[in-house]
Amino acid sequence: MIPPIASRFVAAETATESLDHVAKLNRDGIGGILNLLGEHYETQAAAEEDVSAYLDLITQIGTTELKACISVKPSQIGLDAGDDVFTANLGRIIDHADEHDVFVWVDMEDRTTTDVTLDAYTKFATQYDGDVGLCIQANLKRTAEDLPRLADVPGKVRLVKGAYDEPSAVAYKQKAHVNQAYKQYLEYMFEHFDGGIAVGSHDPEMIEYAKDLHEVHGTDFEIQMLMGVREDAQRELAQAGYEVNQYIPYGDKWMSYFYRRIRERKENLVFAARAVLTA
Repeated sequence: MIPPIASRFVAAETATESLDHVAKLNRDGIGGILNLLGEHYETQAAAEEDVSAYLDLITQIGTTELKACISVKPSQIGLDAGDDVFTANLGRIIDHADEHDVFVWVDMEDRTTTDVTLDAYTKFATQYDGDVGLCIQANLKRTAEDLPRLADVPGKVRLVKGAYDEPSAVAYKQKAHVNQAYKQYLEYMFEHFDGGIAVGSHDPEMIEYAKDLHEVHGTDFEIQMLMGVREDAQRELAQAGYEVNQYIPYGDKWMSYFYRRIRERKENLVFAARAVLTA
């Protein structure tokens, strides 16, 4: 059972309970992106467990009217066991999702996984006519060259700032540089993409910038934020008519994810301390 201190950031341990969380979000006009916690499995057998869990989750979503989709990590479904293992398992997931009309997002991990993830996304987004999405990171310098390749792929692209500690040779390290790159990449996407833009940010400045670009170019976009972070803003944006989707982690591997959320933002640390003191 997930303790109350962690339940702000992790929906539940089971898929069924996580779908209950999605149902509550849907009533506020917010969609759900479900991610089973787990990563860096070195064997096919370990990856297979989570692949099977995703197949079951897709089936469950397909029996509901919920606005819900899934997001998977490459290292969770076999990348550390081999590029071919990852690609094959992702293909199984996307094929099953296509049968049940469920959208699939593919998360991006560290720089060593970028090429194989891009290749798999391009392959399957083309094969399944756009029912696949990809995450790209603004802190990586290569993203400026990746975006033109992605502009003509019939899928969705989620732009995030980037959470991995990459070397300065390949990534911007200063916050101001990352923010500048994020805005530049948004500009390119709104100018050259035919919709399918996901603004993966909690930063009010970036969200406002995306709104302004939408007014100029008319390109469709959505806003994606994490469960437990700026949820009031998520509801306000949805009420204002913007498409908002919440990234929802679930599963029994919640502890490491919870502590990562606590370490990365001061207000999350304050929340955790307050929860402990008032328990």
